[in-house]
Amino acid sequence: MIVPVTGVFAAVLGILLLVLSAHVVKFRLKYNKGMGVTDNPDFEAAVRAHGNLVEYAPIGLIMLGIAELNGVASGFVYWAGMALVVGRLLHAWGMINGRGNTHKARVLGVVLTWLAILAAAIMLLWNVWSVYG
Repeated sequence: MIVPVTGVFAAVLGILLLVLSAHVVKFRLKYNKGMGVTDNPDFEAAVRAHGNLVEYAPIGLIMLGIAELNGVASGFVYWAGMALVVGRLLHAWGMINGRGNTHKARVLGVVLTWLAILAAAIMLLWNVWSVYG
């Protein structure tokens, strides 16, 4: 069975990961720093924007994929996936442009990401409960 809805979101987040990775590499080359960061806030923000995506995107995508495979309505999976992707985009943009400080986009990105993961968790629990409960 295929998971086309989750597949699209995985592709978009994969592209975002490459963009954020290139941003980190730019700083690594500039400062000749193979590991860790300097005291440059832009470098630190780039590393954390990348790291934060790596921390949140996998669990969100796994949950969406399981929901889609379990037969949760694709509309629910789609909207949770949109919240996840938009949340990750906003967070990265806010982290980089806010140089690691509080930024409206960063805050909204975190909230959307958490809501997406919560929605996916509820969808999964509801699906399992309605089938086996």
